[in-house]
This record gives sequence, C-alpha cells and structure tokens, in this order.
Amino acid sequence: MDCLFLPADSPARLDADTPVYWLPKQGAGRWLRLDECAAAAQGAISLVLPAEACSFFAVSLPTRKARWMQQALAYVAEELLAENVDELHLALGETLADGRQRVVAIGRQRLGDWLAQLRELGLPIVAVHVDADLLPRDATQLLFLGERGLLGGAGETRLVFASRDWPALAGHCPPPWHAQGSEAEPPVPLEDYRPLDDPYAFLAGNRATAVNLAQGEFAVETGSTGLGYWKPLFAVVGLILLVQPGFNLVQAWYFQRQGDAYAEASQALYRELFPEDVRIVNLRAQFDDHLAQRSGGQAGFLRLLEHTAGALEDGIPVTIGQLDYNQDRGDLALQLQAMDFATLETLRRRLGESGQSVQLGSASREGDGVSARVVIGG
Repeated sequence: MDCLFLPADSPARLDADTPVYWLPKQGAGRWLRLDECAAAAQGAISLVLPAEACSFFAVSLPTRKARWMQQALAYVAEELLAENVDELHLALGETLADGRQRVVAIGRQRLGDWLAQLRELGLPIVAVHVDADLLPRDATQLLFLGERGLLGGAGETRLVFASRDWPALAGHCPPPWHAQGSEAEPPVPLEDYRPLDDPYAFLAGNRATAVNLAQGEFAVETGSTGLGYWKPLFAVVGLILLVQPGFNLVQAWYFQRQGDAYAEASQALYRELFPEDVRIVNLRAQFDDHLAQRSGGQAGFLRLLEHTAGALEDGIPVTIGQLDYNQDRGDLALQLQAMDFATLETLRRRLGESGQSVQLGSASREGDGVSARVVIGG
C-alpha cells in the first residue's frame, strides 16, 4: 500500500500544506504536501510516525490472554513512564528473546488528532508504524538520514539521535553494526555501511515485522467490496448451513461433558489448596481473592474494587462517600449512602454472591436516607 512518512518536526495540527514524504506502492517516493498526497492516493495508506513522537520499552506481562493484556500492560508500564499512562496509547509488539514484549507508547490525543486530520483530508490510514521500528530486526541497525540517525535492530532500543553522536552511542550498542544511509559516505566512520537510493523505501519494506500502532481504540477494519469478492464466502456459508444443526448438537454434548469434567477437577483442586473454604459460590472469584491476599498491595486493592464495581453495575442506587483500603488486613472499607436499609442489604447480598467476606455495620439514618460502613475482604 502507499506509505506516508511524517517529518521529525511534524506540527500538532496537520493541514493541506504540511510537507510529508510520499511513497506510492508503485513509483518513486518524493516530498509532497498533504493535499497532493490525497490527490495521488490509490487506496489504503500506511502512516509512518517519527521516532521523536514515541517512547519504546519492553515489559514482562503476567498474562497472555488478550482480554487481560491491555489492563496488565497499563499497570506494568506505569512503573516505567514519567507520563500519565491514562494519556498514552500503548501498542504491543513481538516477544523478545528474553520473554519480554516490545511496547511502543505515544500520546493518545496526539495520535488521535493526527489520524482524524489525515482522514479529513481524504487519506484513509489503515496501519501506523514508527520509522525507527521499521529497521530490520537483526543485530544493531543504523539508518542515517542526513543529520538525523535512527537506531533499531534485534534489541528493545529504538532511538533517534544526531548522526554526529554515533561514536558516543557505539559503546552502548552490541556489535555487529549494520548501517545504511542516504549519502554515499557515512557521516561518521563505519566499516559496514551501505548507501541507499531511497532510505524510506528501505524502511517501508520492513513493515511486516514492525509494531502496528493501529490497535485497541485505533484499530482499523479493512476489506474489499464487490459481489465477486464474496462469492466464495457465500458458497462456504451455504455448505455450513446444511451441516451445522447436527454438528451443533454433537459439539454441545461433547463440550458439556468436557466442561463438567473440568469443573469437577477445578473444584477438587481448589478444595485441596484451600480446605478452609467450605462454601464455593464463585470458583474463579474466590481463587483470585486468595491470590490477591497473598500478593497484597495494589493488586489486592484493584481486585476488591473490581468486585465492588461488579456488584454496582445493575444500578443499585447507592453513593460512595469514602473509600479506605487496609493493605495489612487486605480489606476495603466503603462509607455508603442509600435511600433505605433495604438497598444496603441488597448491595451486601450482591457482594456476598462473589464469594467475598462482607460486613455491614454502623448503619444509621441521615435525613431522607441512611448511611453505613461496609467492609469487603480481609
């Protein structure tokens, strides 16, 4: 697809006159204004951001389940970043040799504004990469674009630097060093240097292995249109509809038996690990609580907070006036206001259904309502 490279000094507001490097899927690349790119575009476009706009690091995540990875990523990244993690878009990349996962971070507002502005100009962006991350993923890779240098390769480091500063960086980068550049000669002495006719085309050729920032809220669905494209799919769907009812019955019977077997095995293991729990209401929630009690700290707080939010999601009309978490005891105390005592009892019952220890005390009437202190966990 066509590629659009934003320059290192890209403004916060992209308009029709903003200069960018345009690399069509066919033909030579050149510097154009954005309105000229929109006129030349022939379909989906891959946007390449300057490394100056992003941060790069690697993290060890405690889960590989897709639905939990973003939540775990935000929690782990908060320890590494000086910025507010809620204001960042975090894109997950590949797993490194040491088991950690590559991460690219960029301001959520900045990325959202750029994408919206480009689409307003008629540029359909479907993929987002970073120039330093487009270098080949072996050894230490360098690309010199005049006075601007890019560092990448197999390691976690992605860096933009002044070309003249490479000698000072060299000692921190493991050899071998593979260097490419836009000039016939490197800006600093290098043994392995290859001049490139179009360094941007060299970067674009490595998009398949680079991190695509179009994830989560910035994910883009692509597809072709036209009846001819869908004909094979219609044929397959027709065949599936003929055999599906019988297959569903067999599959449902099989999975029911498998599920019952796994449930029995899980309960047996749980009773073996936690014999003091004589009543199992929600196996997953109770097991998570035991883990939280052993890990303590913020993880225990977040888990209790999640249970509280789950109990309130049906719209129980209560107001939380104060919230206190005791790490030593592992309990969460809530000062609540409600219309009547029945509402408080409903909430207490809902919290208990998740397997939590719930204590309701210090209830008193205040004006037209009631207030009480509820302690969860511990």
